[in-house]
Amino acid sequence: MIIHPLVAPILAEVVSANPGEPEFHQAAEEVLQTLVPILEKERKYLKEKIPQRMLVPERTIEFRVVWQTDNGEVQVNRGYRVQMNSAIGPYKGGLRFHPNVNRGVLKFLAFEQVFKNALSGLPLGGGKGGSDFDPKGKSDAEIMRFCQAFMLELERHLDHRRDIPAGDIGVGAREIGYMFGMYKKIRNEFTGVLTGKGLGWGGSLLRPEATGYGLVYFAADMLHTKGDSLKGKTCLVSGSGNVSQFAIEKLLELAAKVITFSDSDGFIYDKDGITYEKLAYLKWLKNEKRGRVSEYAEKYPSAEYHPVARNARQNLLWAIPADCAFPCATQNEILENDAMALVQNGVRLLAEGANMPTNNAAIEILQKNGVMYAPGKAANAGGVATSGLEMTQNYSGEYWTREQVDQKLQAIMRHIHDTCLAVANEFGAPGNYVIGANIGGFRRVADAMIAQGMI
Repeated sequence: MIIHPLVAPILAEVVSANPGEPEFHQAAEEVLQTLVPILEKERKYLKEKIPQRMLVPERTIEFRVVWQTDNGEVQVNRGYRVQMNSAIGPYKGGLRFHPNVNRGVLKFLAFEQVFKNALSGLPLGGGKGGSDFDPKGKSDAEIMRFCQAFMLELERHLDHRRDIPAGDIGVGAREIGYMFGMYKKIRNEFTGVLTGKGLGWGGSLLRPEATGYGLVYFAADMLHTKGDSLKGKTCLVSGSGNVSQFAIEKLLELAAKVITFSDSDGFIYDKDGITYEKLAYLKWLKNEKRGRVSEYAEKYPSAEYHPVARNARQNLLWAIPADCAFPCATQNEILENDAMALVQNGVRLLAEGANMPTNNAAIEILQKNGVMYAPGKAANAGGVATSGLEMTQNYSGEYWTREQVDQKLQAIMRHIHDTCLAVANEFGAPGNYVIGANIGGFRRVADAMIAQGMI
């Protein structure tokens, strides 16, 4: 991809100042390239060096986490919190526990979060955090000890008006509970400093479902612009965690046919389609048994299990003929060969449930071939949107019904969708959700930064 000369020096500076952080470089390149129209039109953003300022975190916190296994062995992990931008509100973004977590990954996620939160219309800044701790194979007691040690260090940087983390990969209701309990004990106060809490202690209805449901609502709005719907569409979904499970659930509710899901070992292709009964088994398998998706194929004869070939140049999940694709696993799971396979096999829409699952070259292939493409910062914003709704409920002490939360979630996703289209039209790129999302989010944050001075 040829970098536009207006932003090439900015990107070169990012790469030079952040060596060994390819995910952050990729996110910066994708955003900067699409900001060229507004940077040419509104020179004040370049004069105030807003792109450069947005690409440097306001604060990056790194700390040691020491904990003990069940057999008494001392373990040491690294913990992080990247507080990226607070121009429009307190830092908001998830905590990720996974072996591949490092500063570069979290800076990319925090940068994306700034745009995602701005697009939601809610008063939320962007941040991200986590640790290279791997919850897989750990006992509940070990996870509790780790979460308590992690929060013992992180709590001094949090407050319900300063920084409000949520869950992410490796951080679910169990981990949120352990961290919230430790925060409450240290501070001796009950505040909404974490979102994704249990319903009995400050959580919101529909929060677990929100990212997956919001993703499907966004895709339905995309198809609606073409006079179409998800009814009868064959859909590919990757991942098998929270986002994937509830995306599948909402797709079934809207009469779509889902034929795939995956984990880090391989993927399932169920030619007969996933039913509510099969989805219930998948939820039990992943959430309670904590098993692998290969076990699904052992239970349902209609399903095929395909192990992942390490270092393969193509993920065969994306080579299955379908109408719509929903990557919900992790970053960079769709590369150039995968994008070509999607195009050749009839996919007309791709909406991202994960953060940056499609690399820049693959995005270009999809768009050039007329595939409707929605970036994660727009399509998967339902999670943070409902976290914002949870914060509002915590502030007021008033809790809404499932129907009320769902209506608000649908309204927020439609607002994001319509903002993307309106901004894309404004800058001469009708139907380009990437340009719409990036410029729309950038403009809201940039104007707030300028108004607040050089800080």
